[in-house]
Amino acid sequence: MTWHITGSVEEFQRTAGDFLRSRPVEHTVPLTLVDTLRERGPHFYGPEDPIFGWWRRDGERVAGAFLQTPPFPLLLTTAPAVPQLVELLAGRPLPGVNALAADAEEFAAAWRQVTGSRTEPGMRTRLYRLGELTPPDPGPPGAARVAGAGDRDLLLDWLTAFHRDIGEERGDLPEMVGEKLSYGGLTVWEVDGVPVSMAGATRPEAGMVRVLAVYTPPELRRRGYAGAVTAVVSRSALDAGARDVVLFTDLANPTSNALYQRLGYRPVEDRTVVLFQP
Repeated sequence: MTWHITGSVEEFQRTAGDFLRSRPVEHTVPLTLVDTLRERGPHFYGPEDPIFGWWRRDGERVAGAFLQTPPFPLLLTTAPAVPQLVELLAGRPLPGVNALAADAEEFAAAWRQVTGSRTEPGMRTRLYRLGELTPPDPGPPGAARVAGAGDRDLLLDWLTAFHRDIGEERGDLPEMVGEKLSYGGLTVWEVDGVPVSMAGATRPEAGMVRVLAVYTPPELRRRGYAGAVTAVVSRSALDAGARDVVLFTDLANPTSNALYQRLGYRPVEDRTVVLFQP
């Protein structure tokens, strides 16, 4: 019974790929991260090298996995043998951990003991899976369209504001916009030809698509635009053959949690980020 670690996304894909694809809803983030790193290179999210790992008993299938793309927290799936994983990673300057709530707390407690770091709570999120899509009725005025190159500057401004709202400062947003535009992964809602809201989606992976980056400028909120564009992106994913359409919400935001449930999204699991301070 042991954890294995590698710096190769290809080795991680070969070894842990079946495990990740076995539960595409719960493993939505590692699946899409691996896909992006394979398509765009290991330093797409930052200049430091990412790391990957998996856990299994000798001769048995993989039963847990992790990855970290600096400067972001370590991302854990289900996590057997957490203390052993902490020992393996203790020499690495991790900024935090993102895991199921109980696993995050266990990892953080062991990290404090081994490294002497302080820990503090970060964002708590809830994963939702789409059941039966129920678009807003009546919907707001306007219509959706897939964003194009001419929208780049606006999308960059909106993504910057979106990540600021959720407490993230990211330096890779220009690359993110370009990557999403490359496959039609951003949609805007327009009223009289003026964009008023947006929503994004990942590439399909193991029959799963994740809706993300739903954003409406503050002065245009509470008019139904976010619900309308999210419904369009969700329907597009289903029409393209996705079996599972998922999204995350910030548990501290009751408005978004209520909105997505009205659209037909149902809770799957809660995750917690714990941040580490030297």
